[in-house]
Amino acid sequence: MAVHTSAPAGPVLASPPTWVRVLLGIVFIVAGIVILGDVAVASILSALFIGIAAIVAGAFEIVHAFWTKGWGGFLWQIFLGVLYLAFGLILVSQPVTGAVILTYVLGLLLVVSGVVRILLGLRHWSEVGSIMFVSGVLGLIAGLIILARWPMSGLWVLGLLLGIDLIAHGIAWLTFAWRREARAV
Repeated sequence: MAVHTSAPAGPVLASPPTWVRVLLGIVFIVAGIVILGDVAVASILSALFIGIAAIVAGAFEIVHAFWTKGWGGFLWQIFLGVLYLAFGLILVSQPVTGAVILTYVLGLLLVVSGVVRILLGLRHWSEVGSIMFVSGVLGLIAGLIILARWPMSGLWVLGLLLGIDLIAHGIAWLTFAWRREARAV
């Protein structure tokens, strides 16, 4: 009887050393605190960054269109590329307006995803539906708060969420370092 062992599909990367994990955690937490110090500036910088990314993506989409077979695919990719470029140029040329628009879209997405999660939670209540339901309620409330305070929320929401995300990411890195050290002992 032959025994087959499967090798990893690709190269296995070694985990970073503990000191790198701690350093990353501290850097992310400090960056999050700095961003929370001025969420308005962080919101505007976020809109600029998203705008630049959209411009680059639009340019690549247009260039890629010339390798597409058939007119339908070509025209569709050109249209998407121009749409990305226009969106990016608006965000870069008017980052405050861009931040306000992005915040409105975020509020709408939170409301819609909150309602969907509430419905899924109710439908699957016997499994882990209660957790999905609570998640949906929180998402719905967050979206409604953003939309109720809009357009003023556009000046602080993106920066606030970015700061919170960076702090959470930093805590995750510190936890990852701590758990590795705890297992080593």
